[in-house]
Parts: sequence; structure tokens; C-alpha cells
Amino acid sequence: MSVRNEVRYSAPESPFQLPPELLELKSLVREIVESECVPLEAEFLEAQRTGREVEPGRRHPYQGPLSNATWERLTRISKDAGIYDIHLPTAYGGSGLGVLGRFVVEEEINRSLVTLPTARVPGILFGCTPEQEQEYLLPTIEGTKFSAFAQTEPGAGSDPGNSMATKAVLAGDEWVINGTKTFISYAHRADYLLLQAVTDESLRQRGGITMFIVDTDTPGISMTPVHKWFPGPDEQWTIHLDDVRVPSWKVLGEVGGGFRLGQQWLAVQDRLTRGSLACGILSRSLDLATEWAKERTTFGKPLADRQAIQWMLVDVLVDLQAIRAISYQCAAAADRGEDVRVAAAMAKLVGGNWGHRSIDKIMQVFGGTGESLDMPISHWYRELRHGRIGGGTDEMQRMLIARGLFAGGPDLWRA
Repeated sequence: MSVRNEVRYSAPESPFQLPPELLELKSLVREIVESECVPLEAEFLEAQRTGREVEPGRRHPYQGPLSNATWERLTRISKDAGIYDIHLPTAYGGSGLGVLGRFVVEEEINRSLVTLPTARVPGILFGCTPEQEQEYLLPTIEGTKFSAFAQTEPGAGSDPGNSMATKAVLAGDEWVINGTKTFISYAHRADYLLLQAVTDESLRQRGGITMFIVDTDTPGISMTPVHKWFPGPDEQWTIHLDDVRVPSWKVLGEVGGGFRLGQQWLAVQDRLTRGSLACGILSRSLDLATEWAKERTTFGKPLADRQAIQWMLVDVLVDLQAIRAISYQCAAAADRGEDVRVAAAMAKLVGGNWGHRSIDKIMQVFGGTGESLDMPISHWYRELRHGRIGGGTDEMQRMLIARGLFAGGPDLWRA
């Protein structure tokens, strides 16, 4: 006789489980990605392999040399399904599903090499002035303007607070900016930059760095590509600023408050996204690898029967579940208004580091086929390897977590 297990406690907020509305959203996005984006991967990979140029005049900040018409069709599908702006606050036409809702959407989108378009709105813009809202925020929501985040410099990557050299000097009702930013993603397609510059050398990150909204067609701005190991067009650029004049009304937030805004952007819209990137890639990779292992036969047996292969895929599954759990907790905490700098650093660390070690195992399972440019594996390998550097290296994330460990104490590790 079986007896139903009875428990006498209230459902806890953690271990974390998605609420029903986000599970429904996750299912919807996956269905659209599988039907509309995945079938385009062959064209995407062929264009990258042959070095086909992106269609002239393309402004969409989405990866991959697909036509303008294709991106416009995917954008229309995303909007018609209510996905495009679902993560935005209700005041701006979204559904208010917050950081966790965005993470759920991005994980499913990252299952494909071809990105389903969504509104790319920097969260720090929601604190802008009415004038900035009309000029930048609303067009960004509509998808008629795009931004690029410009913090990193040739000599100020991991330590921008102390080493930032780009300076802004007030001249009447304008700021004059001089300096160099580098590794700026999609800068050549951006309409404006969210750019940090030192405005008080004595204060620096403690009130001496300011965030500016800088139009990319402003006189004095020039750009050169950064050639990296990613196939296809250059997506990161070095920006040179020579006496660039920016009106005072284009200061985002307060003068001296730019470093805080930059850290806020990095935590939620850069570091946490390394978790959603890894989850999406590893989820799809397991789909492909388990099918491959069942079908691929060596020495009279399928790979799925070999313990070496089984254990590699087990390790990938465990990494995926751990990355997802850490990232969900971070996203939910951000939606509660908590300080998530340490949690985002953990999501970034495991997303980049464990994501990379897992995609390495996936490639090993596929063998030479995994290295083929006709397969998505090698592309994902580069994406996740970059995840250990972009947005702050593994070592920097460990430094941030260590600060929290000694400053925050047991709350970080006691369940």
C-alpha cells in the first residue's frame, strides 16, 4: 500500500521555480525560435563561412549576415507574438515581467544562432529626463534607434574607476570630451553611445565619473574595427573622441553619478546575460549531442553506450542546471530591488567559465564534426570562451565575489 507523502510547510521561494506565466512565456518563445530562427541557421552559417558581407545599410544590432528583409520579418513576428517588448515596464508598453522575464526570454532566444529580435533598451535609460526620453528612450523602445555602451579603454579594462583616461571638461553649457574607448560592441551601428568620462580627477568612481549620451555622428568621433577571432564582419570597435562637444542636457543621471550607472548596467544587462547565453546554448547543445550520441556508431556500438560520452554529457547537464539556478536567483533578486552586484558576478562567472568547459565537452562528443563551420558548435565555443573575458574576466568576478564574501558575511552562503 502506497501512502501519499505529506508535508507541513509553506512553499518556499527557494529552491527556485518559475511562476506559471513565465513558464508559459518560455514555451511560447521556444516554439517561435524553433519554427522561425533555427531553420535560418544553415543560411547564417554558410554566409559566415564564405565571408558574405552584411547587406549595405543594415542597422539592426543583431549578429549574423542575414538580409534586412529577414530581420524585419523576425522583428514583426516578435512584435505580433507580444515578445518584443514583454520585458519592459508597463509604463512603456511592456508586460512588466522584469529581469527574470527577460532572462527566460533570452535563454530561449540563445538556443539559436539566429537571434529573435527584442527591444534592446538599456535599463539605466529609464531614469532619464523628459527631453532624453523623447530623443532616445522612446525611439530605442520602438527600434528606430540603437545604443552602445562605452566604458572600456585600452588601459582601463578591468579597473575603469582608477584607470579611466577619457575626460570631459565643462565649457559653458557643453562638455568637451577627449579620449579613447575600445572593444565597444556594435558601435558602428549605434545611433548613440552611453559613454563614461572622468569629470573630477580627485573623486573618480566616488563621484567623479559621469555618463553621457553621445550621438555617434557628433563631429570629432571616429571608429576603427577590432579584428577578433569571430568569423564575419567586425562587431567590436575602438572609438576615438577628439574635442567632442556634448550639450549639458545629455548628461544621463547626475554629474558624477556615471560610475554607479555603469556598474548597474554591467550587473544586469551584461554579466547576468552571460548566464542566459550559457543556458540557451547548453540546452540546445544537449538536444543535438544526445541525438548524435544515439545515432553515431563506433566499433559496433552507439556513442550513447560508452561511459566516457555519458559522463561528459552528465557534466554538461549538471553545469547547465547550476548556471540556471544561480542566474534565476540573481534575476529574481534584481526584480525585488536588491543589490545584485555579487549575485551577477556569480552568474557571470559560472555562465562564462562553466559554460565554456561544457561546450568544450560538447565539441569533444562531436569530434571533428563539432569543429565544422557548418555546425553551430564552433560558433558557440567562441561565444562562451569570450564570456570569460567580455564584461569582466573570471578573475575580476572572483574579486567582486570575494569583496561580497567578506563584507556581506554568512548571508551569502547560509541557506
